[in-house]
Amino acid sequence: MTKKVLVIGSSNTDMVVKTEEFPKPGQTVLGGTFLMNPGGKGANQAVAAARLGADVRFVTKTGKDIFGQQALEGFKKEGLDISFASVSQESASGVALITVAASGENQIVVASGANMDLKESDLPDEVFDGVDYALIQLEIPMETVRFVIEKCDALNIKLILNPAPAASLDDDLLKKIYLITPNETETEILTGIKPDSPQKLQQAGDNLLKKGVQNVLITLGKEGVFFMNSENNETIPAEKVKSVDSTAAGDVFNGALLTALARGEDFVPACQFANKAAAISVTRMGAQSSAPYLHELN
Repeated sequence: MTKKVLVIGSSNTDMVVKTEEFPKPGQTVLGGTFLMNPGGKGANQAVAAARLGADVRFVTKTGKDIFGQQALEGFKKEGLDISFASVSQESASGVALITVAASGENQIVVASGANMDLKESDLPDEVFDGVDYALIQLEIPMETVRFVIEKCDALNIKLILNPAPAASLDDDLLKKIYLITPNETETEILTGIKPDSPQKLQQAGDNLLKKGVQNVLITLGKEGVFFMNSENNETIPAEKVKSVDSTAAGDVFNGALLTALARGEDFVPACQFANKAAAISVTRMGAQSSAPYLHELN
């Protein structure tokens, strides 16, 4: 029987426009295709994990608008346990405005809405029952992030923190994290070290380990991921594909990583599994819609 995993985080509706090039400040450009898709880092990661075989409990907060209603219906169809999802009476559901260039790169602006109403009071003890692994991000209030980290530490739940959007974190929180998964920008903000060479990757990993994080995984885009803990470090190469839209690649990677670790895989094969899932996702448009199913990896 598959052990349930816990994802706590954001839910947004993504409004996406494709364009040849990003507009410069003050410039208007004519875009191409418009898409409206379910998104939000928390929801993306939860859906990615579920499609890859995990039994996922997802805790989020939406508004009482049509976007929130559609999101909750979508989670049910994906097979997520949303018993502890809640609805804000004051705030609208989160929305993300995304521009995707022909190169596959993206620019994103998020109106967080109800995501910033997700409070400690929305997370009763039962939320944490029966889970060994939990995954969170930083699109919810920092006080809630702190509460989840401390709760998981007290309950010996292995917590994975995807520190996105980029933010600095106190050392007293970092020492309670089982695995941290920053990208290069987030790594620089956390450590003050720009990881643009093998030596600096090593230095950044050392920095986070000295702060108390048990395991460090720095994502490097098309170069793969750098993994480091007290016993070893290595770079696991990415799968080579033609990128169409990188919007949720990091989220799919984290959801896949959670799934592989929760079913007992070691870090390197778990990273290889997650790299495959992320590679498939960038060949498709959209956030949750780009997340692959397990049979596609096999």
